[in-house]
Amino acid sequence: MSSILECNGLTKNFGNKTALSDFNLNIESGRIIGLLGPNGSGKTTLIKLVNNLLTPTSGEIRVAGMKPGVETKKIISYLPEKTYLNDWMRVHQIIELFTDFYEDFKPERAYDMLKRLNIDANDSLKTMSKGTKEKVQLILVMSREAKLYLLDEPIGGVDPAARDYILSTIISNYKEDATIVISTHLITDIEKVLDHVIFINNGKLVLSSSVDEIRDENGKSVDALFREVFRC
Repeated sequence: MSSILECNGLTKNFGNKTALSDFNLNIESGRIIGLLGPNGSGKTTLIKLVNNLLTPTSGEIRVAGMKPGVETKKIISYLPEKTYLNDWMRVHQIIELFTDFYEDFKPERAYDMLKRLNIDANDSLKTMSKGTKEKVQLILVMSREAKLYLLDEPIGGVDPAARDYILSTIISNYKEDATIVISTHLITDIEKVLDHVIFINNGKLVLSSSVDEIRDENGKSVDALFREVFRC
């Protein structure tokens, strides 16, 4: 497998605060990866750096061998931790916007997922609950045929009944050579779909391992190891 994401000596400071410190990581294509760590550990900062929303203080990032920029945005599908869509828009208008903006956006896939989640494409966002808005946003992200999906807390505001469907949606709507990075604190809910996990704390890499290795070498689930490492 080729490398989709590389971080070498990546450091990000906000004034006197260090969000990431000499962070090194190599992620191969074709995996579903859990980016796990306590609140404030640097997960969102890392995702924003990869998506070119922040600039590193030092070190470098490569996405499919390229520095983050216009070309990498064409192959990254990003779900931010907060809803960014305009409340006045109707869902079908947003789908039309995404269809025009992204060459790899598949509107038929978006409408199929909306139907399965019983969301009316004629509804405006301002009439929706926070959880439904988050479902719409995730549908838009997963309706692209990207090489790298960056999902920041994709199921955090979603009711438990919808989580299994959303996770199956994530799995079934990306190609095998694509990579999904899921940042979350709901480890038990997503562990069953993960191939690999990254533990991060205080801006530093604590662990990068396949889920199978964790179970074979430690005899523990990812959730159990996480609780042990971070004393949750």
